[in-house]
Amino acid sequence: MNRKFFAALRTVNAKGLGPCLRTLMLLSAVAGLAVLGSVNGPQIRAQAGLGLSAPAPSFEVAAIKPSHPGTPGPSFRFHGDGITIHSATLKAIMGFAFNVRDFQISGGPSWINSDRYDIEAKEPKAVQDGMLKLDFDQRTKLMGQLLQSLLADRFQLKVTHDTKELPVYALVVAKNGPKFQEAKPNDTYANGFKGLDGRPVGGHLMRMGPGEIDSQGTPLTFLVQQLSQQLGRTVLDRTGLKGKYDFTLKWTPDLGSTGMMPGSPPGAGPGPDSAPPDISGPSIFTAIQEQLGLKLVSTKGPVEIIVIDYIERPSEN
Repeated sequence: MNRKFFAALRTVNAKGLGPCLRTLMLLSAVAGLAVLGSVNGPQIRAQAGLGLSAPAPSFEVAAIKPSHPGTPGPSFRFHGDGITIHSATLKAIMGFAFNVRDFQISGGPSWINSDRYDIEAKEPKAVQDGMLKLDFDQRTKLMGQLLQSLLADRFQLKVTHDTKELPVYALVVAKNGPKFQEAKPNDTYANGFKGLDGRPVGGHLMRMGPGEIDSQGTPLTFLVQQLSQQLGRTVLDRTGLKGKYDFTLKWTPDLGSTGMMPGSPPGAGPGPDSAPPDISGPSIFTAIQEQLGLKLVSTKGPVEIIVIDYIERPSEN
């Protein structure tokens, strides 16, 4: 993954934009922003409550300030040397940093759901160089660790990790098998999603709106993450499908649905042509089975819970 792709970044909109949201998720860009703890670069002492192995990777510099009232958001914009966050709540930022959904974050003062912040953070050059050598999962994990370190340093965040046996959904292959094919870049991306310049955008992308998910070359991991948020319950991937896939999923959202992406960042803002969902369509459970050849099965399983032990408003820049 090269730096030119990171430069072709798009804005990422998380949960909170409302049911009219239509987003474009640049998953490859997000993936390219994390680094393993083994990368040699500036590091800080990990907070005892963070659950990270010390020392933890950190941003080189970071500026944090309250968002101006009325600023659209939240949005997360990723670039080759750092991250720009606009109008995001602490809960949204924590959701991405710890790779959890809203319902997995417990405790904390009420302002973590209301106060919004703008953050400009830059990675050390060693981190930028090292991330190019890592695979997707490693990059994603370590971008989260960078944000965890920032939260610990500037918001004095201390958390406890817990696991509870809770109701979950298992995503499995239905009786007649999956109804989508593995992505073939030469066939798919030439006529796939287009960037702001009108040219095809390659890589792993997912476009989301109310009642619709369009995938271009993404692993099912990302579908599982979005289903977890949409359903308010952890979804476990039990399909055994390890490739990257193209598919479209359309369903009728429940009234009052919280939408997608609680704190995970990923995609560009709603376009002017965003349309309301079709209220005559199938439920998400029916759509998954009829359109994808998959099935959601209710069961129980371990769910990670992040308990906020302490947090305060950020220190001055």
